[in-house]
Amino acid sequence: MRYAILSHRWEDDSEVTYKEMIGLTKMDERKKVEVRKRSGYQKIIQCCEQAMKDGHEWLWIDTCCIDKRSSAELSEAINSMYQWYRGAQVCYAYLNDVKESIFPTEPNFETFLKSNGWPEWFMRGWTLQELIAPRRIEFFNKEWAPVGNKHRLASTLKDITRIPCDVLRDGLAGKRLSVARIMSWAAHRKTARVEDRAYSLMGLFGVNMPMVYGEGKKAFRRLQLEIIREFNDHSIFAW
Repeated sequence: MRYAILSHRWEDDSEVTYKEMIGLTKMDERKKVEVRKRSGYQKIIQCCEQAMKDGHEWLWIDTCCIDKRSSAELSEAINSMYQWYRGAQVCYAYLNDVKESIFPTEPNFETFLKSNGWPEWFMRGWTLQELIAPRRIEFFNKEWAPVGNKHRLASTLKDITRIPCDVLRDGLAGKRLSVARIMSWAAHRKTARVEDRAYSLMGLFGVNMPMVYGEGKKAFRRLQLEIIREFNDHSIFAW
């Protein structure tokens, strides 16, 4: 199946859930208007329009395509996420805090004070694998104007993330990189939930484990054990 996929920074209370999306036509008018006014809904519509413009019949967006009421579906989605981004024909990376019509090439602490001078997308835990996995990424600013793609911006992206250009262009397959080096790319990234610091890294190491939200920092210890089972790399003990 050929499809496009969205990478974005979640916005509290504005995203549209799977339950809301499938129930939109059955909502009363007041609730329907409220949902459609959300920036998260407008993001979905704009992304759909871009996918249609590019000739894609299918588009996957995590906020409204995963039924998070089902723990089994959520676990399967998180364990499959890296492969879903890898298999997409294109990934649209939406930078909702970039207002300019060009991609920022130097840190701007006045504009991006809370995210080390760069768009916040680069500081989130989940977007690390969403940057590495896709073969093709197109970046868009707040108004959904294109501001560049991963291949042309590889040098700038390397400066922002410390990820080598060959990894950005081709992914991790065939690369001999230490566990510690891959972990270092996530060192300054943040997640809303403690457990997601571990869950968001599983795909980068090709390991799987069940989701146990509520386990806190134990999730990272479980991740380390899974990596140890998969790799003979003592650099993991640095973490």
